[in-house]
This record gives sequence, C-alpha cells and structure tokens, in this order.
Amino acid sequence: MEPHTFLSTAIKSITARKIFNIRGEETIEVDVTTAKGCGRASAPAGASRGKGEAIPYPKGDVGEAVKKVTQVIATKLIGIDAQKQEKIDTLLHEIDGTNDFRNIGGNTSYAVSLAVAEAAASSNGAPLFQQLAGRLANELPHPLGNVLGGGKHARANAPDIQEFLALPIEVGSFFQAVKSNIMVHEKVGTVLEKKDATFTGGRTDEGAWAPNIGSDDALDIVVSACNKVSDETGVKISPGMDMAASSLWSSKEKQYVYKRDNVKRDTGEQIDFVTRLIKTYKLVYVEDPFHEEDFSSFAELTKKVKNCLVCGDDLFVTNIKRLQKGIKMGAANATIIKGNQVGTLTDAWKATLLAQKAGYVPIMSHRSGETTESHIAHLSVAFRCPIIKAGVVEGARTAILNELIRIEETLKESAKMSALTL
Repeated sequence: MEPHTFLSTAIKSITARKIFNIRGEETIEVDVTTAKGCGRASAPAGASRGKGEAIPYPKGDVGEAVKKVTQVIATKLIGIDAQKQEKIDTLLHEIDGTNDFRNIGGNTSYAVSLAVAEAAASSNGAPLFQQLAGRLANELPHPLGNVLGGGKHARANAPDIQEFLALPIEVGSFFQAVKSNIMVHEKVGTVLEKKDATFTGGRTDEGAWAPNIGSDDALDIVVSACNKVSDETGVKISPGMDMAASSLWSSKEKQYVYKRDNVKRDTGEQIDFVTRLIKTYKLVYVEDPFHEEDFSSFAELTKKVKNCLVCGDDLFVTNIKRLQKGIKMGAANATIIKGNQVGTLTDAWKATLLAQKAGYVPIMSHRSGETTESHIAHLSVAFRCPIIKAGVVEGARTAILNELIRIEETLKESAKMSALTL
C-alpha cells in the first residue's frame, strides 16, 4: 500500500446524488471523505449561460453524472491526498479527456473539486478560505446586490435589462454593507408598491423585485434608493446593472431587441445607449452590455467611460483563453468568476490570477439557480476578489452573505474590507 493512503487527508470515499436547486431543477451533490474529515458540495445552474462554458452534464443528464462520479471518478481519486488540489483537478481533466468537460460534465467536475477542498479543510480543522489561501487571507469583498430584475430572470412585462444592482463602495464592515443593500431592496419595494397598484411583490430567482416597468423607470427607482440609503447610513452605495445582452441580441437582425421597451438598437446605438446610462445614472458597474462575441464593443465602451467597471461574464466565462483575448484587446476591466463555468477550483483560480495581473477586477459570483450552500463566500476571500455578486435577500443568497458575516467574525480584528478601485 502506498504511503499516501495513510495520510489523514487521503480520500477514502466519493459518493454522489441528485438534489434540487432553488428553481426545482435537478443538480448534483458530491460527498468526499477522508480519515479525519468530509466535504460536501453541489453545483448551481445559470438561466443565461455563455456559449463558451463547460458542458454542465454528460448528455444533459444529472443521473449520468452521478454514475460518472461513483463508477469512474471515485476509482481514480480514492487514495490521493485531498490537499493536492491542483493534482486532483488535473486528474479530473484527464478523466474527462475533452476541453469542455462533455464526458463527465463541468458541474460534475466542479462539485467534486469543491468537495475535495472542503474535505481537506475539514480534515485539518480549518475553514475553507484558510485551507485554500492560508491565515493571511483577511479581506472581505463588497457585496454586489440584485435589487430589481428582468430579462431571463423574470417573466413578461418586467424590464428588458436583467439586473439592477446596488454596490456599497465605501463601507466599514461586511455586515454594514449587507444591511445597506437590504435597505436599498426595501426602499425599492416600497416605491414599486406606490407606483403600481397591481404590483404583487413578485421576485426573480435571486430575490430581486420583478415589476411591470421599463428599464429607465427601473434605473430611476434604484438610483434614488441608493442615494437615500447612502444619505441615511453614511455608506456610499452606487448603482449598477447586468444587461445580459446576449439574451437581447438577435443574430438574424443584427440588433439588440428590447421587447418590453419596444426598441431595437444596432451595435453603434447600443454603445451610445449604454454610455448614456452610465453617465446619466453614474453607474459604477455594467455587466455584459454587449453580446458574448463582441469583444470590440466592450473595448470601445471601456475606453469611453471612467470610474465604471465594465464586466464580462458571458464574454469570458471564467475561461483563460477568452480572458487573454479580452485583455489583449482592452475589452472590459472586470470579469465574473464562476467555478462551474470551467469545471474546477484550479481553473477558476488561474482565471482570477490572470485577471489580477492584468489589472482587471475579479468578481466572485453566484448563479441564478443556486443550491443552499455557501462555498463561494469562502472562495471570494481565498481568491481575494474585491466584490462578490450574491444577491440580497433570497434564501440561497442569504446563506452566502451570512457565511461572510461569520468569516468576518472569525477574522476578528484582522478583518477588513477589500480595497475597491473604480
């Protein structure tokens, strides 16, 4: 028997099962055990997915993914030291044998990778963020909160733009930042009740209000709420938006189609429109303002606007090759980090590191179809992401935000908010 099998962190078993995410969709959950600990992780799902993402499940079948874990992956990983994260993640790539995880599934691989990391942390009696980054990791991210939603996150007559966001940029503690976002969410809800007598309090998957209003009205309401809470609390809260423009783009018409607002815009008009919104509403964050292959428009907008994070999600999908292309072209200055887009923690970390070296702001992000676990709270601290996109009040988002409050408490006097440069 090889020496590493005696390690307290050697993997003893790997099991998997089907569970449900917050939308009631099936997803995979993986358990990894060692002699002294255990780790459990599941995979989320996105409503709007980039074309460059890893394939979530083999043949789109979660049941097939569970079989892959128990019949293939477990036989290859049992006996390996759970602390050897990069080695294990490399093995997951080798087991799959493709560049997009179509054989075992990116969600499958991600759940295994994350469960392994959690098992190593459990074995060592350490929180996950310290297992991954050491005891010097002490910076809390700024929470980017979705307070009003539309697009693919809502149903008919909601705004065409997918997310209207609040970001506390000058704040003393993570707890205070979360509280401030909750106050913005509450004020937006109160205004909507007064503005629309038919408003029923409907929300998106992420807990954002989903009203029957247009995009400009939505921005007016969110900006006003941010300003009022800033005045009341002394916390500087600025507005942002995620346009999810790939879902607006018609490749046939070569236009962005805003059905609710009854407007169509070609690429030049879209650039002018987004530029106007940024300047008019003093937005500090704009995500996916163009479709996922339009690197040039991202670059043009990034040059035009100041003091605003132009962020790519569908554009980059946490993929190093796509991010390298964007960096070379000057497309965007921030990137979303979602581990299940690329299949392993190591791949997500490498994308984060590349972004940081290029001066891009890495933003750890949830997905709309989350489960109820809170691992990305730890990943945001371990990866030193100055922003975490994790909603405001919905149950799965609250689990993530509350875990960061616990991390802040664990760090005690050494805890500090990340430096955020716009």
